[in-house]
Amino acid sequence: MSVTETVSAVTEKIIARSRASRRRYLDKIEAAVALRPKRKSLGCANIAHGFAACNTHDKNALRHGDAPNVGIVTAYNDMLSAHQPFETYPETIRHAAREAGGTAQVAGGVPAMCDGVTQGETGMELSLFSRDVIALSTAVALSHQMFDAAVYLGVCDKIVPGLIIGALSFGHLPAVFIPAGPMTSGMNNDEKAKIRQLYAEGKIGREELLEAEARSYHGPGTCPFYGTANSNQMLMEIMGLHLPGSTFVNPGTPLREAITRESARRALAITALGNDYLPIGRIYDEKAVVNGVVGLLATGGSTNHTMHLIAMAAAAGIALSWDDLAELSKAVPLLARVYPNGKADVNHFNAAGGMGFLIRELLGAGLLHEDVSTIMGTGLSGYTREARLGPSGELIYADAARASHDEKVLRGCAEPFQPTGGLNVLSGNLGLSVIKTSSIPTDRHVIEAPARVFHSQEELQAAFKAGSLNGDVVAVVRFQGPRANGMPELHRLTPPLAVLQDRGFRVALVTDGRMSGASGKVPAAIHVTPEAADGGAIALIRDGDMIRLDAERGTLDVLADLSLREPATADLAANRDGTGRDLFEVFRATTGGADRGASIFGSL
Repeated sequence: MSVTETVSAVTEKIIARSRASRRRYLDKIEAAVALRPKRKSLGCANIAHGFAACNTHDKNALRHGDAPNVGIVTAYNDMLSAHQPFETYPETIRHAAREAGGTAQVAGGVPAMCDGVTQGETGMELSLFSRDVIALSTAVALSHQMFDAAVYLGVCDKIVPGLIIGALSFGHLPAVFIPAGPMTSGMNNDEKAKIRQLYAEGKIGREELLEAEARSYHGPGTCPFYGTANSNQMLMEIMGLHLPGSTFVNPGTPLREAITRESARRALAITALGNDYLPIGRIYDEKAVVNGVVGLLATGGSTNHTMHLIAMAAAAGIALSWDDLAELSKAVPLLARVYPNGKADVNHFNAAGGMGFLIRELLGAGLLHEDVSTIMGTGLSGYTREARLGPSGELIYADAARASHDEKVLRGCAEPFQPTGGLNVLSGNLGLSVIKTSSIPTDRHVIEAPARVFHSQEELQAAFKAGSLNGDVVAVVRFQGPRANGMPELHRLTPPLAVLQDRGFRVALVTDGRMSGASGKVPAAIHVTPEAADGGAIALIRDGDMIRLDAERGTLDVLADLSLREPATADLAANRDGTGRDLFEVFRATTGGADRGASIFGSL
């Protein structure tokens, strides 16, 4: 299957830009390949430590045999709804591995924090950096060299990108990502948004708000809106690192159990010890990266991935840029309307046709590379299928739907919701920023209004409650970037700004912070880079400056002469201590900018 001129051109630019770094990466993983278990070359005391706690069967297999051993890297904890189902996965994986003639061990755990719990709290200032901690933790887990492949149990916001970065540092090992699936649908998303706005206006109390939130997030699985967690899962499937059709199957179902068992078997089948060797370092190439970007754009996915995709690609020696995302966005249609881009949730998306339908449509339009490697040993056309249960409870496949079952949620390329993708990159005299357009009414794509400047979301909320925000406004919230305070999500800004917009005012947000995958209906230029704490022009804005945000032209400008101004400063001492923030000073000091992945590992 051929791809469009734009997809081909962007891919070729990435390949050319990455040639030297990608070659170094591939040479590194080739040097690490072992055609017999690496653990066999460990000292006797070393390997004895490695199997000391195993049962007799597994101990004998690891001691005497050459069968593959799978390392399990898990983000399990029972506070996160999305990760609670992983509690029982290791035993399921061990049983499946034994049945297939191999073994499996939990190699290690990685932290998994919930942005929903830390939202608006000091712990949120650790959130973005937790991605790089997870990458480091993954490397520690796999450093024992006991494993011939690895399976990764993770779902949410920073967890999957961190696991990918860590897995790519062990790129010679096959990697299978195993999702837990979304929770079943709860409260209608429109009703939930309305209740949040009523609370912001002081019309209802905390108990009414808490009841609505509890009805929305009510059981095991990912939060069912299309934020970063579910964008992660879409990416793993469209990049060929999940089993086909496995992404949006609910937890605790027989089909989910069958997918987990088969994922373990697949990891055993693709090690260097057999004839179907498929390491993640080869699968995760330039074409797979482009496929991930296309999937993100076509579904209106999380703005966090404008950073994560760049950091993930760099870990494989691939130099992805915001310019690549912007160029692809002009050529990729929006095919999905899932909250916050619509009323549906990911369960409705799956019922409408899900990933199999989406991938078929994008392949048919020449917007995805079919000629990629996947964990299934097929090209991407092998992912135009739905996972189902066979008569004995085994995993089987059927062709995905050829027509959407609900065109209010999912459409084909012939009649998209809009002709361009759900994300755009803005440039101008403030530098670069990102905007999520898929959830913004078209009459709000261009905003010109006077600035009101704040140095925290609490300052903006106080101004709103005091009634001093009551007109056309571009709210500028700065000193929220990775070097300033770790770049927390700023979702507490959404309700008051949405109230102002609903009153008929022209409203937008400009910030060097994040708004994540739940970015709502207010135009928001986020991830402004360079950030205020790194000498960015956002530090030059003053109250009353006219700011023009044009999502259609891709521009963001202050309509004022900034050349003679001194940058504002902020006292960030309060962001340095408490809730573990003192331990992350080295991260804030060394991180790259948002356009370079906001990573401590550097960029290409």
